[in-house]
Amino acid sequence: MTTHAETDASGAGAGEPALTIDELAARAGVTVRTVRFYATRGLLPPPVIGPRRVGRYGPGHLARLALIEELQQQGMTLAAIERYLRQLPPDLTPHDLAIHRAVVASWAPDTEETVSRGELERRAGRPLTDEDVARLTAMSVVRADDSHGAETFRVDTGLLRLGVQLLDVPLSQEAILAAREVLVEHSRAAAHELSRLLRGEVAERAARDVKSLSAHMHPLVVQALLTTFQRSLKEELGEWLTRS
Repeated sequence: MTTHAETDASGAGAGEPALTIDELAARAGVTVRTVRFYATRGLLPPPVIGPRRVGRYGPGHLARLALIEELQQQGMTLAAIERYLRQLPPDLTPHDLAIHRAVVASWAPDTEETVSRGELERRAGRPLTDEDVARLTAMSVVRADDSHGAETFRVDTGLLRLGVQLLDVPLSQEAILAAREVLVEHSRAAAHELSRLLRGEVAERAARDVKSLSAHMHPLVVQALLTTFQRSLKEELGEWLTRS
């Protein structure tokens, strides 16, 4: 498994197969022309030039493409996507970008779908044990849906990819549940305070203006919260490791 330290600025992870531009486009589900277009706009870092002057792409390119496609699905213009990506920290790993993509996907009002066990595994890209399903349930990524028969689940499609990646993180189900409770509690407190500030700011505006402001604020607030949290967690873990 590639660690954060093994991923260079281009997004090519050491020890993982490098991709040609055709392979990258196929993995991302886009055309080669689209990849080149994003590269000319500065949305993708340049590839690593290998033998015979062939560009090679890594996990970072794939994760960034997935984020760009998700931003487009949420209705963001190319100019807005460029601004969004410019505001991201320059040292984000593929895992960090996947987290951003999951958060972006959560902007959608309803991302849940009812799927069978087989379809859930197909979308996860791997077989899932009962323990895996229990862990995904603990993370609120899936939940059993008995109304559609046995082995049927409601799945949050926006969080599924991230949830599957977290299956390989050595945390117990109890720790995941405890972490979720901490995040929910503090997220609600932050949302309450931000909502209070927003209501005070727009108290004299029409309801239409309030909805418009909320729509513009939502992605900015989510990005600010995510970036701040990532930096704070990195600092906390750094201090803990220093003391150990």
